[in-house]
Amino acid sequence: MIFLGNVKEYLRLETVNKNNGEILKEVVDSSLTVLWFESDCNELIIDGKKQIFSRNQIVFLTEFHNVVIEDIKQARFLRFNRPFYCILDHDTEIGCKGILFFGASQLPVIKIPQEEIDIFETLWKMFTIEMQSNDSLQIEMLQMMLKRYLILCARVYKLQENYPSSKADSDIIREFNFLVEQHFKAKHSVAEYAELLHKSPKTLSNVFSKIGSKTPSQYIQDRIMLEARRLLYYTDMQIKEIAYEVGYEDIQAFSRFFKKQEGVSPSEFKENMR
Repeated sequence: MIFLGNVKEYLRLETVNKNNGEILKEVVDSSLTVLWFESDCNELIIDGKKQIFSRNQIVFLTEFHNVVIEDIKQARFLRFNRPFYCILDHDTEIGCKGILFFGASQLPVIKIPQEEIDIFETLWKMFTIEMQSNDSLQIEMLQMMLKRYLILCARVYKLQENYPSSKADSDIIREFNFLVEQHFKAKHSVAEYAELLHKSPKTLSNVFSKIGSKTPSQYIQDRIMLEARRLLYYTDMQIKEIAYEVGYEDIQAFSRFFKKQEGVSPSEFKENMR
């Protein structure tokens, strides 16, 4: 089911399986995609890495993710573009910037809690019913459904990733992730992002320590590595060109950084991919 508005608004809801999985390759400018898996053992290669998804997991993708389908049993597919609903303009309402989208140092995946499955199921059913309506309020109703869907997902993600209960601390993490997505090619130090956030590097480190595993510096490095892997895997760019693209003027410094993170040199990584 596809909704097309008068000013290029686009929303699509489908059930995807191995027979129509090519939908994932559809190119829609400024689009975001949500995949809710309805069965186990779904295999996708996302940005060069194999990912296996189980029932009631949801993954969030932007137009910049490279997705290859190995095996998909059944999933609920939702895709919308910026004219339909801009999550940046509505961030104060839904709070998913830098969490579900535009914080791509790690792939955002949630597992719907058992006690919330009925809520998600009911919302999806209402969504599909509204897609079939045809009145002057349809787009407002669909936007409302999408907003509710993303709010529910963001809440689950924050709980799953142990985000701080303090809204101020949670917003710092989200904004940091978003800024890294915007500036990772030019800014490689925590201090540069702390300055953009009007915080001290120590404050950033303390906030991130509340969610455990990774430091702010590791988030920056992960985002640089993600881009480097994408370019090595999907393009024919020379390593020196890739180094420059991700902010390294010295190819040797880039190669040392890459090998420290990946365990192999950029040239070995590219050869292994082949």
